[in-house]
Amino acid sequence: MPTSEKDIVIGVLALQGAFQEHQECQEKGTGCKTVQIKTPQQLEQIDGIIFPGGESTAMGLIGSVDGMWTALKDFTKSGKPVWGTCAGMILLAERCVGGSAVIENGQSLIGGLDILVCRNYFGSQISSFEMPTPCPPGFEEGGTFPGVFIRAPAILSAGDDIQVLGRVVATPCRQAAVVLRELESKLANGENVVMMGVVDALERTCGLKYQDVKRESTAVASSVGVEEKKDTPLSEMHKIELPGAADGTNAREVICAARKGNILITAFHPEITQDYRWHQYFYNMVKETTLSK
Repeated sequence: MPTSEKDIVIGVLALQGAFQEHQECQEKGTGCKTVQIKTPQQLEQIDGIIFPGGESTAMGLIGSVDGMWTALKDFTKSGKPVWGTCAGMILLAERCVGGSAVIENGQSLIGGLDILVCRNYFGSQISSFEMPTPCPPGFEEGGTFPGVFIRAPAILSAGDDIQVLGRVVATPCRQAAVVLRELESKLANGENVVMMGVVDALERTCGLKYQDVKRESTAVASSVGVEEKKDTPLSEMHKIELPGAADGTNAREVICAARKGNILITAFHPEITQDYRWHQYFYNMVKETTLSK
């Protein structure tokens, strides 16, 4: 067990994705030692772990081979800090819609957070973009954080025990908008939705054409106020009302950063910016948890 800051080691899950970028940011931003995690045995040597952005479906397939998925679930429950970015955020969700249609039994999840996530909410790879997002608590100096969204997911709803750290207002991509319509229909019928795959975004009754999805609104960041509105618990899925579309558009307010105890999640990619504040925030989580024991 580490007895000082210099002994702290943060692991980065290295099954697939931007793990090297996370290592570089964590080391440059905090001076902390990092290690790539590829086997279950390595989890015993670290004080916290980052699940990087990448392809959540691929991570699930790779991790199911040697018991890694079970080990990651146990690590998440251990109380040691865990941070999931983009694809890593999806893995930490208890519920997911818009999952890959080619994976039998749906997206493989580690779980741990009472949230409902929509995969690829912000669009495909070619729709990647950067926008101002709320900075981590305690790191307000420097203003908003440059949120880079690459095939990014969004949190549609979170339980009462989830601390919302950031919200943005953005129009869902065409595919996600169709998934949300199907989700809203299921919820209206009283269904408890845990997993839902991609919904076809094409109309086939009058030839082949995309359903109309308005894209008039520009995504805008919003900081979390002192009095945060509470979302409906996911245990009451039949009562959920998804965030309403903004006037004249299909824009919705969605959650882009949140925390529950030892688990931190961000929908965007802090690891491909030169702003280390989220890595510093996570390091503080690890330091507080580790050195307080």
